[in-house]
Amino acid sequence: MDEELKALLQAKDYQGVAEALKDAEAAAKIFAELPEGEVLPFARALEADFLAEVLVLLEPDLQKKIVSGLHDDELQEVMEDVSVDDTVEIIQEMPQTIALRIAEEDEILKLLEGKKFSVLKPLLSSMNETDLAEIFEEVREEDLPLLFRILPKDLAAETFVELETDTQEKLLKKLTDREIKDVMDELFLDDTVDLVEEMPANVVKRLLAQSDSATRTYINEILKYPKDSAGSIMTIEYVSLRPNMTVEEAFDRIRAQAIDKETIYTCYVTDEANKLLGLVTAKDLMLAKKDAKIGDIMEDNVIYVNTLDDREEAARKITDYGFLALPVTDRERRLVGIVTVDDAMDVIEEETTEDIAKMAAILPENKPYLKTGVFSIWKSRVPWLLILLVSATFTGLILNKFENLLSTAMLACVPMLMDTGGNSGSQVSVTVIRALALGELQTKDTLKVVWKEIRAALLLGLTLAAACFVKLILIDKLLFGFEGYTYLACAVVSLALFCTVIVAKLVGCLLPLFVKKCRLDPAAVASPFITTIVDAVSLIIFCGLSVLILG
Repeated sequence: MDEELKALLQAKDYQGVAEALKDAEAAAKIFAELPEGEVLPFARALEADFLAEVLVLLEPDLQKKIVSGLHDDELQEVMEDVSVDDTVEIIQEMPQTIALRIAEEDEILKLLEGKKFSVLKPLLSSMNETDLAEIFEEVREEDLPLLFRILPKDLAAETFVELETDTQEKLLKKLTDREIKDVMDELFLDDTVDLVEEMPANVVKRLLAQSDSATRTYINEILKYPKDSAGSIMTIEYVSLRPNMTVEEAFDRIRAQAIDKETIYTCYVTDEANKLLGLVTAKDLMLAKKDAKIGDIMEDNVIYVNTLDDREEAARKITDYGFLALPVTDRERRLVGIVTVDDAMDVIEEETTEDIAKMAAILPENKPYLKTGVFSIWKSRVPWLLILLVSATFTGLILNKFENLLSTAMLACVPMLMDTGGNSGSQVSVTVIRALALGELQTKDTLKVVWKEIRAALLLGLTLAAACFVKLILIDKLLFGFEGYTYLACAVVSLALFCTVIVAKLVGCLLPLFVKKCRLDPAAVASPFITTIVDAVSLIIFCGLSVLILG
């Protein structure tokens, strides 16, 4: 070590040392000689890519100090420059808690490939089921059961629920009947129902064969409900209490039943006929006296849904009120199940994805994009494109009728008018459809919506018309010298644009409301349909004004 580096180290000028160092091996030697308290300050002084080079050269004890001491963002930046093989080597020398900080998908796959089960088992057992599911999606099909068997039973079942449907199917085909039974025993009932609905008949047969008779009965009961109903997504795994119970008795009941229930944070109070009377939360029970009666502390103004109510309505109530669960009753207000917040989030995600697909004129797909085949993509997109292709012929017919009456300069304005009209209609349609989906609008609000959009359309139309007139005069006429752009012609184009924006806004707000009134999905008539209608109307307005005013 030269005198300059020694002086910098004695002065604890780690930034100066970092700037002077160029060789990773020299840096590794300095780390080995540093007192324990100076390892991290020196590590933080080094550039992330240089520290990555040095890290792989250090002894495990020093690696442990650096990895455990760096903040998450610092560690991530360093590990991005460490190769997968080197990271795997480091992981094998680290305690489980530290290995978790640097083990990512590639490293775990490498450990699995190398059959490092003694390292993998404690590492995977400490991971979240959602993160594990992502790893399962990248594993080769023949390695799926191997990875599954490494996990503890309860974690394996929780991870199984998070897998994509096709991965679940592949895994089930490779598991033994005993292993399938273990999974089924750990699953909550609503997850079991989802699994049965999504699997092919031969797999369903194996699943039901490994379920007890009570589970099969409950599955059949839930499958009887319409697919989009609250009953189809509920679970029967909840805790019910009686109003004459004391708080102490309630806690005894919860302790006895909690292991098989999906949630115990909200408990529902029912009578002997199972009619819903009220609810108590875990907080209510913990704050109440042991001898207090449940009937005295319960909340009797309970918000609930019926089994046949739309599942989107149930999900909306959970988000609106911030519930962890929502009770589901039959027509006699008997409690038959609950919808939990995780199921509500799944419903919202599915409905939003479906609406986005419909708004883009695509048939909804259940599979992730990268797992969707080319033929499936073609099948989901071509029907609407063919419909819109046929409907767009109207604009061609209108142009053919008026093309001999319009000058070339006037025809050049057609794309601008059609695009602006389509964009104007799409803006308001997306806003109205979203408001309808969130329950912010009802069809009875049609007049309010129209009045609001007319005023907005007038302001927008005037602004766009003025901008269009200035653009045609200054840019098209004066700057580029295009012939045919007289002041009167520019005024006609601007007037046509003004009228188009107003019509587009009205069509964009009225069409979704009309479709909602007909009990259809407003998303199905979003941008593509509205754009096609507005294109035709804008051409009629433009051509009519041109012939009427310009002759």
